[in-house]
Amino acid sequence: MTNEAIPNLTAFDEAALDKAFAALEAQAREAARALDGEAAVEAFRLEWLGRKQGRLNEVSGRWLKAAPPEAKKALGVRFNALKAVVEGLLDAALGAGPSEAALKAEAIDITLPGTRRLIGAEHPITRTMIEIVNVFAALGYSVGVGPEVETDYYNFECMNFPPGHPARDTQDTLVVAGQERRPLRDRLLLRTHTSPVQMRTMEQQPPPVRIVIPGKVHRNDAADATHSPIFHQVEGLCVDTNITFSDLKGTLDHAMKALFGSTVKTRFFPSFFPFTEPSADVQISCIFCGGKGCRKCKQSGWIELLGCGMVDPAVFAFAAEKQPAYDAKQISGFAFGMGVERIAMMKYGISEIGQFFAGDMRFLSQFV
Repeated sequence: MTNEAIPNLTAFDEAALDKAFAALEAQAREAARALDGEAAVEAFRLEWLGRKQGRLNEVSGRWLKAAPPEAKKALGVRFNALKAVVEGLLDAALGAGPSEAALKAEAIDITLPGTRRLIGAEHPITRTMIEIVNVFAALGYSVGVGPEVETDYYNFECMNFPPGHPARDTQDTLVVAGQERRPLRDRLLLRTHTSPVQMRTMEQQPPPVRIVIPGKVHRNDAADATHSPIFHQVEGLCVDTNITFSDLKGTLDHAMKALFGSTVKTRFFPSFFPFTEPSADVQISCIFCGGKGCRKCKQSGWIELLGCGMVDPAVFAFAAEKQPAYDAKQISGFAFGMGVERIAMMKYGISEIGQFFAGDMRFLSQFV
């Protein structure tokens, strides 16, 4: 039946509308009963729902637009009901399903073995970093994070590296290009340590503070067996009243025993860091020979592992600009930092730092 079978309505009362739409519904149901294939179903869809020549489109054009305003609502309700009937008939015809031959063609052979998915695992650096953080979390430390692209102020100046300080040269900083017109303290660089998060934390909250800071850092180091321009650190900061060097020693001694075993011993040697005073390097008894002396510890029985010290009052002075509670006469604190790759290499017997970043699945699959 063509669209010429859609007559013009001459009356728009309830009875006339019911009769007109009932006739169209009867035609749609009769046509749907005769459908016998995909081609017939598609033809039915185009005949009734086609956008240009479909019957419902013709009804909308002839009846809805010609109806007086008072009849448009009643006509629209019946039009929507008819459309729902036609769509239901179409869905029913499509739901009849494919033929038996089509089903056989699409059948899946369930006797074939499935595709085995590789089991994922934490990267050894991630695993080691989480292990270190968990040790300090058990001591009440929270975790701090910060941006990898830092300003000179947070990376150096507020950490007591004034402009021209020779310790800046030891950091081998990677700077962002095109910063020459900015003041030095506002110039951007890739952070060389996670220490900026210490200052950001102190600016945001008054003491007491106990925070551990894991993260990625960058330095312009030549790659070799033990150095990489990208590596990871875990730093810590503890600030409160009456914090002493003994607290620092006890904290790190406990952490090293938690990481390497209860038999590990620690010892501290004087060192220098611009942001701590006094400063110390921490060594642990060799975990490979038990302190007897071997090739790994260069026959000394000890392995240098991290740096630490009491927070320099000059650092508290920077923090006090935004948080006056950081008065060096009232509070004290300690800080420490360790390289994650170095600890991971010791724990897992890895001799080449580049293996961490090569993406070699043969190497990484050892840690599943």
